Amino acid sequence: MSNRHLARSIAMQTIFEWDFRGQPSAGLPAILEHNIVEFGIGLGSEKDFAMEIVDGVIKHQKEIDEIIVKYAPNWPLEKITIVDRNILRIGIWELKFNSEVPPKVAINEAIELGKSYGGPASGKFVNGVLGSLYKDMFPNGEPIAETEEKK
Repeated sequence: MSNRHLARSIAMQTIFEWDFRGQPSAGLPAILEHNIVEFGIGLGSEKDFAMEIVDGVIKHQKEIDEIIVKYAPNWPLEKITIVDRNILRIGIWELKFNSEVPPKVAINEAIELGKSYGGPASGKFVNGVLGSLYKDMFPNGEPIAETEEKK
């Protein structure tokens, strides 16, 4: 498992626990630190990435949840499993608010989290929601990065 994938897993576990406990923001740093100590042996500098994900998801939660409702119209937010809901939050944060992660990487990582931690249909559900968002964000395909244009 790559360190960035491990960081995403720890972030997902942290946001899951936070959501499960009723979203107590005051406890979030302690939950994250516990999960890094418990599961992040060898994580190294990617601890910051896990923190960035958690902070970003919490900061943009309202907007992210509105996107989930829009792209999963047959599933009220509270009816989506806690695991799937928080995997979607991470995937949407990476797609919409983190320009450092290529969109297709963000989608693939979220699908893998769904397969690892969710139910039998989680990967497909996450793929459907994030794939629809991706199509709306990039109707003509992803723009070519400036460095690739110069090649």
